[in-house]
Amino acid sequence: MRATVDHPCPKAAIDDAIARLTALTGTQPRLVREPGAVRIETDVTENLLERWDQLLSVLELGTAFGLTDTATGQIAWLSFTAGGGKPS
Repeated sequence: MRATVDHPCPKAAIDDAIARLTALTGTQPRLVREPGAVRIETDVTENLLERWDQLLSVLELGTAFGLTDTATGQIAWLSFTAGGGKPS
């Protein structure tokens, strides 16, 4: 089991992650609202692979993060759960 730490302001954390991903990728990430959570997604490009450490630092802002394989490539995502905390 992983300990969690509450985000001081989830909306601020979400806005920060979106702004950082936009600056890193040059494109607006996709925002997916799910029951009890918000997921932020961006396509993994060759350029983004060259900046992997920076991408990882943004992904770690979420309560969860990962990579999803698709028919056309990979998607990096992070999510924030309502009332959830960040793994420590």
